[in-house]
Amino acid sequence: MELHELVEIVDDQNSFLAFVEVLKKDREDSVRKEKLNPSNPYSSESNGWENGTIESFLGAAHAWAIDSDFGASQDLAEANMWKKMAVFLYCGKIYE
Repeated sequence: MELHELVEIVDDQNSFLAFVEVLKKDREDSVRKEKLNPSNPYSSESNGWENGTIESFLGAAHAWAIDSDFGASQDLAEANMWKKMAVFLYCGKIYE
């Protein structure tokens, strides 16, 4: 299952932790790929990672939370907190 599909089914502690594990493995895979074949500095890293440092990752997640009212503008207002936190972390990867 793709990471963007997995985030959609997070609904409790166990599914959140499973999502975090897959996100971690996705980042490890991206780092490995980047060492072997670095991406153009003007494009995303391997596996679609837009934010390759902890600072940029957290900054992007924070920016998404502010810009979307923590997902309220993306139909997440009624979502449980586990899913909101999974989306928050996923947006750390992809949000520019």
